[in-house]
Formats: sequence, C-alpha cells, structure tokens
Amino acid sequence: MIALYHAPPIWLHALPAGVKLLALSAATWTLFASQSLWLFAAAFGFAGINYALLGKAGLRRLTLLRPLIPLLAIIMVFQYFAADAHSALISAVRLLAMILLADLVTLSTPLQAMIDVLNRLLRPLSFLGIRHDTVSLAIALVIRFVPLVLESWRRCEDAWRARTGTSPGLRLVRPFLADVMRMSSQFEQALDARRAGLSAHEKRDRKP
Repeated sequence: MIALYHAPPIWLHALPAGVKLLALSAATWTLFASQSLWLFAAAFGFAGINYALLGKAGLRRLTLLRPLIPLLAIIMVFQYFAADAHSALISAVRLLAMILLADLVTLSTPLQAMIDVLNRLLRPLSFLGIRHDTVSLAIALVIRFVPLVLESWRRCEDAWRARTGTSPGLRLVRPFLADVMRMSSQFEQALDARRAGLSAHEKRDRKP
C-alpha cells in the first residue's frame, strides 16, 4: 500500500487536518467557479513551491500523477468538440490544479487525522440511521485506493518500457484493468476479514 502521508515535514504538516480540508474545499469551489488563468497560475505556483520544498520526494510524488495525462487529454478533446478550445483548456487546467492541491493535503495529513475530521463532520448522519464511521472508512479507502491505482499504472508502464523500449499508449488498458480488479478483490477480502473479526469480538463482549 502506498503511504500518502509524507515525511520529512514542511509547513503544511503543522496545520490541523480540519483547517487544510476547509481550505481545500474553499479553493476547489473558487477554482470551479472561475475562468481566470491568473487564478489557475496562482494555484499552480502555490502547489509548485510546496512540491519543491519536498525536494526529490516532491518530484517523485509528481511522477505518480503522470497517468492522469491521458485522462486530461480525453477531457480536453470532449470539451473541444462540445464547446471550444478555450473551454477545453480551462477544464483541463482547472482539474489539474484541483488534483495538485488535493494531493498536497493528503501528503501532509495523516490518514487517521482525516478520518477523525470526517467522523466529526458526518456524525449528524447517525440521526438518520446511517453509520458515519462506515462512510468515513469508505472515503478513506477511496483516498488510499487512488494513488495505489496510479502506482499500478506506473508499474505497468515501466515494465512495458523495460521489455520493448517503446511507449505503451492504450495497450496497457487491459493489463491495467486486470490489476485494478485484482486489487479490488484483495480490498474486499481484507474488509470481509476485518468485519468477521469485529463481529466475533462483539459477540465475545456480549457474553455474560
């Protein structure tokens, strides 16, 4: 499993998880509502400075996002035909800026701290009969699974280049999807085992 939290720390590590998540939400809504390239440039500048503070580790972190490039290209093509070239560029730049800012939060925040914040925010769901801790766990799993999927693509790409010396392009889609399905199955088995263990523990606690 890829660790999202990164040390050594930078100044972002010292901020509380709630503050960073609130700032990320505000930044995301601002970028989503904006068409200003200057604002996007400021977001990229902020992200670039903080990745640079991480040194070589920051550069390695950015390489994990490389598999997103084909996705951004597809979004640009769709937006180009649905609207125009300017809208296509704005959509891709906006999404990339959001991803970089979100990654800064995940790399500077322990996962348990994020789960604790989500538990507090989602606690009102318990009044509706929804287990907020289950929802928080689901969100945490998504956060953990995304970089794992990106790392899987990078491994497939590196293996292809090592064997052929060429760029794989879309030929990696089939083995990549097979690898993702395998990881999903492992996640499911781990959750089932954890659920079974918790159920057995609860039964023992109920015994007089």
